[in-house]
Amino acid sequence: MFLLFRRHEKTRGWSAFADHDGLKKAVSTLLAAALLAFLPAAAWSADAGRGKALYGQCKRCHQVGGGAKHRIGPHLNDLFGRAAGSLADYRYSRAMKGAGSGGLVWTEATLDAFIAAPRAVVARSRMSFAGLEKAEERAELLAWLRGFSGARSDVPAAEPTVTPEEYGLDPKLLAIEGDPEYGAYLAGECTTCHKPGGGEEGIPSITGWPPEEFVIALHAYKRGKRVHPAMQLVAGRLSDEEIAALAAHFHRAEDGP
Repeated sequence: MFLLFRRHEKTRGWSAFADHDGLKKAVSTLLAAALLAFLPAAAWSADAGRGKALYGQCKRCHQVGGGAKHRIGPHLNDLFGRAAGSLADYRYSRAMKGAGSGGLVWTEATLDAFIAAPRAVVARSRMSFAGLEKAEERAELLAWLRGFSGARSDVPAAEPTVTPEEYGLDPKLLAIEGDPEYGAYLAGECTTCHKPGGGEEGIPSITGWPPEEFVIALHAYKRGKRVHPAMQLVAGRLSDEEIAALAAHFHRAEDGP
């Protein structure tokens, strides 16, 4: 190809060479192949449409899109290029804030590593998600999430996280005003496993949860809608008022997820 280019350059000039459709296509194909060779296959084959379906695993804790709010985890708008633990209005764990202070910025590469194994990147992360093993799925999820970083005029409205309708709960249960002091008295059984300081392997954080999501989760265990024998046993012994009190206590606890 180089010799062919030199011959055309000497005889007819670059413009004549560039006008040759066959050669132009050949050069374009070779350049494209060379560039793709340096990218992971998952990165350039990612299907953002499938990414939205994969986000279903994230939506119990995170919102993204127009009007997104912090829930159990922070919202995921404008995630790319953001330092870890840096949203001023969200109460992060000390581990996540420390990672950001240490230089962790959410990029394609760091997000890929974090989604694969959260606690391998932030050792005491309180995110209970075990991780996405398949590189293709991580790339698809990130391709979809990237659409919510940067200025856009067509961002869809954020979907809710857990809802009472999902478990058939009476909305009146969410209206009970919990007493945080009573919740602190009751919390000893909870903190046997869910440490306020956070980070135990395989045990999700309950500190800093929005009260309504805490109440929905406990009632779902109590009614057998969410399956976990230990949690079903604990929740089954709690009254509606006690669940509300625990929700109020853990919401105002010192350290967030």
